[in-house]
Amino acid sequence: MDELWGLLLLAIITLLPLISVYLWFRISKFPIKLPWFLLALLGGAAALFIAALIQNFLPRSGDNLTKGFFFKLFIEIALTEELGRFMVLLLLFRLRSFFNKQAPEETTPFLLGPATGILAGLGFAAVETASYGPANLGIILIRTFTTVPLHGSCGARDGAAAFLCTRNPFRAMMRFFSAVIIHGIYNFMVVRSGIFSIFAILIAVTALVSSIQEIRPLSDKGIPPRGTSF
Repeated sequence: MDELWGLLLLAIITLLPLISVYLWFRISKFPIKLPWFLLALLGGAAALFIAALIQNFLPRSGDNLTKGFFFKLFIEIALTEELGRFMVLLLLFRLRSFFNKQAPEETTPFLLGPATGILAGLGFAAVETASYGPANLGIILIRTFTTVPLHGSCGARDGAAAFLCTRNPFRAMMRFFSAVIIHGIYNFMVVRSGIFSIFAILIAVTALVSSIQEIRPLSDKGIPPRGTSF
């Protein structure tokens, strides 16, 4: 019975950020339909396994060495996770363009990129957090308020990068590398100061708020222009 309650609490904590974002989208009449919402979450979850696959091909460096330490935080963790998420988001946008011929690229709002990226980041964080299991509910609760904002904010930048990839490659590259840098700095703060580092939390929350501000202007107008719902 205790294990059952643990699993139930695990599910509630893990799904809380996803439910909050879904309610925000519905209340603000955000132009994202449920199928795309779920597809973005699923893509984010898949990105976790892609990142793990990429990590297997990277050379290993000793954590006791300064060079190896930064390689692990910024390349082995940050770069691979953001690359996995970017690849999935890029595939989603390509598939959307292929199957949705009635919505030309020029009528698609930019907010599609970061909004979808936030969802992918939350899907990524949900699977990663749930992997700790009900025996580590304390860690899961902490991660909900630390790594979830981090993955959401970096996911927004990955989404913007994937959306802009063919439209503006330079801006796309800058968005992607900003996600890697934010993620790497967050990792550094956590490792150096411990999981309760206020600086790491501030980095994650500030980055997430800036991402939300980027997609709020259109959502605050209510119903989107014709042909921009997705």
